[in-house]
Amino acid sequence: MPVIIADVLIVIAVIIAFVFAKPKEEKTELVREAYLEISQEEAKRLMDSGENYYILDARTEEEYAEGHIGNAILIPETEVKEKAPELLPDKDRLVLVYCRSGNRSKIAAKALVEMGYTYVREFGGIRTWPYEIITD
Repeated sequence: MPVIIADVLIVIAVIIAFVFAKPKEEKTELVREAYLEISQEEAKRLMDSGENYYILDARTEEEYAEGHIGNAILIPETEVKEKAPELLPDKDRLVLVYCRSGNRSKIAAKALVEMGYTYVREFGGIRTWPYEIITD
């Protein structure tokens, strides 16, 4: 009788494990959704709020030189994993991410979240930025 009870408990534990386990694809989707896409108006409001933040420009050095948002830190999307720990040391600070059109900023934002950054907001591309841009 004790063997039967032990077997039943094992079967129940396995069933519970399968019911509450999430497939790897869902976990990847959760990481993808851990940053938020916000409007450029909302990004500007956050910049003007006085809150401590980083602005990450995920474009190339050449694109950055043509014009960028004030105080933006250039980290090309392909270099985020290598350079972010040094240039963006506070993983709990707001990070506002943009690029030219919004594609590379999404990749960079996802990479930051995977690295443990907790407050990442992606706001698209500078092509449609209606506010001041600095040219070097």
